[in-house]
Formats: sequence, structure tokens, C-alpha cells
Amino acid sequence: MVRIKWTFQAKDDLKNVAEYISKDSKRYAKLQVIRLKTRTRILKTQTRSGKIVSEINREKI
Repeated sequence: MVRIKWTFQAKDDLKNVAEYISKDSKRYAKLQVIRLKTRTRILKTQTRSGKIVSEINREKI
């Protein structure tokens, strides 16, 4: 199992996404944040899911 560490930038981006969506619907903003956090938790058990970052081209990142 791996440990997921959110960077400051990622946390800030998530906050900005929530603020943007909340202009139309606070409910959907909250649901979207929950959805994104839930999807990242999958990485703890499914470490090979996702794609290789093309700029870095390393399997472990």
C-alpha cells in the first residue's frame, strides 16, 4: 500500500475547483470534491492505475 500526499498546489487547486463550482451549486461543489478525493484513495490499493507522466517518463511517478 502507498501513501498519498497532497501537495500544497493540489490542495489549492481542489479548493479553487470547489469555489468555482459553488458559484452555481454548493451541493455539487461538495459532491465533486468528495468524488475527487475518493478516486485518489483508489491509488492506495491500485498503484498501477493511471498513466505515466509524459514529461517525467518514470513508471514510479
